[in-house]
Amino acid sequence: MPRAKTGNVRRARHQKVLKRAKGYWGLRSKSVRIATQTLLNASDYEYRDRRDKKNDFRRLWISRINAATRQQGLSYSRFMHGLRQAGVEVDRKMLADLAVREPEAFKRLVEVARGVAA
Repeated sequence: MPRAKTGNVRRARHQKVLKRAKGYWGLRSKSVRIATQTLLNASDYEYRDRRDKKNDFRRLWISRINAATRQQGLSYSRFMHGLRQAGVEVDRKMLADLAVREPEAFKRLVEVARGVAA
């Protein structure tokens, strides 16, 4: 049986790694060994940050809602409690969007929350 060498297969695998590592700094984009290690770490960060992004957005929405409710003279926690008591089921993403794009509608929600809490 003839000897099989891995020339084409190895080159293809290396090219695939280097293509994914394109744009990385220094040897991270040029050396196959270092690029492979970098890609392994990068995949860990990708996985982790896809989950962290959800927390980051929730934090942003809460900040926006808090700022908008404070302008109306109400705290975030009292606003959310009032909405819950009134049976208004709008999630934070929609509330933040209303606070930014539809201040009048948001103001009416604040009044609803204030009326129930008082």
